[in-house]
Amino acid sequence: MTPPSGASAVTGSASAPALVQGRGELSNAVVRALRTGRPPAWAPGSALRADPWGEDLQLALYLLYELHYRGFAEVDEALEWDPGLLRMRRALEDRFLHALKTGTADAPRSVAAAFAPLLVEPVDPGDSLSHRLHVEGELWQLREYAALRSLYHLKEADPHAWVIPRLTGRAKAAMVAIEYDEFGAGRPDRIHARLFADLMADLGLDPAYGHYLDRAPAPALATVNLMSLLGLHRALRGALIGHFACVEVTSSPGSRRLAAAMRRCGAGPAAERFYTEHVEADAVHEQVVRHEVIGGLLADEPALEPDVAFGCAATLLLEDRLAAHIRTAWDRGHSALRPA
Repeated sequence: MTPPSGASAVTGSASAPALVQGRGELSNAVVRALRTGRPPAWAPGSALRADPWGEDLQLALYLLYELHYRGFAEVDEALEWDPGLLRMRRALEDRFLHALKTGTADAPRSVAAAFAPLLVEPVDPGDSLSHRLHVEGELWQLREYAALRSLYHLKEADPHAWVIPRLTGRAKAAMVAIEYDEFGAGRPDRIHARLFADLMADLGLDPAYGHYLDRAPAPALATVNLMSLLGLHRALRGALIGHFACVEVTSSPGSRRLAAAMRRCGAGPAAERFYTEHVEADAVHEQVVRHEVIGGLLADEPALEPDVAFGCAATLLLEDRLAAHIRTAWDRGHSALRPA
């Protein structure tokens, strides 16, 4: 692709991850296009035939979305706005979004009904992955869990920042206040993504951004793709707020259990610190996001209430799918990561 007039071809920054191999027709087409700079060669009908939860579609979407974050090493930055890649992304997004809406068709449509079950700690949290790790998790499982979640947490809060210019008044002010905390309140060593990188170092993992992309299975990719999808589309701003609120509301109890698991397994002070930070911060954020961000948004745009509820339901759907993948692998004595 020829760069815009007056610009020269620039490849990804030093912090950009390496481009990985594809996992099928769609992701291979994306990888070839990024390597060569030529339009992606793919059959539009292949997006309709693809498994929306499968490795191929989810990796293809992840690669296309990453162009809006840090890009990839040795890939021309001008490809971020390549028309051919954007057309392909739209087709894959349509397939993914249809699957999300189908999977949440029976979910509540009001904010009160969507969030009510999340505000009460279940009497028996035995099905939760954080409970399993708290009670019986081993160090190798904590390491796998961190590697799987690294694609999410190392860009934590970044996609949510896209919603700020799409909000006004009360909702905008509250969202900025929460994001200020997520980004360390002016201190780079306290940026939550940096705290997670420190956690990974304590666990003996590589904390480089995107390092475990090739090891991440489709259910892990989908959790990241959801927030990228919602963040990049102004029409989905209500759903992004619902996603963000769901994460904040459910974070504190799970973080408390994971902090205890890290402490019990001797994972290290930085590994424990990431989750203890979220126990306190997200307990406060939960109140602000529900009353001020959602409250302010719906005061301005009441028609977005079903979208907020959908964002919450879609988040729970994908988190449950990821947890089921991990539990199934561990129950069978396998790694939850893809083979190296």
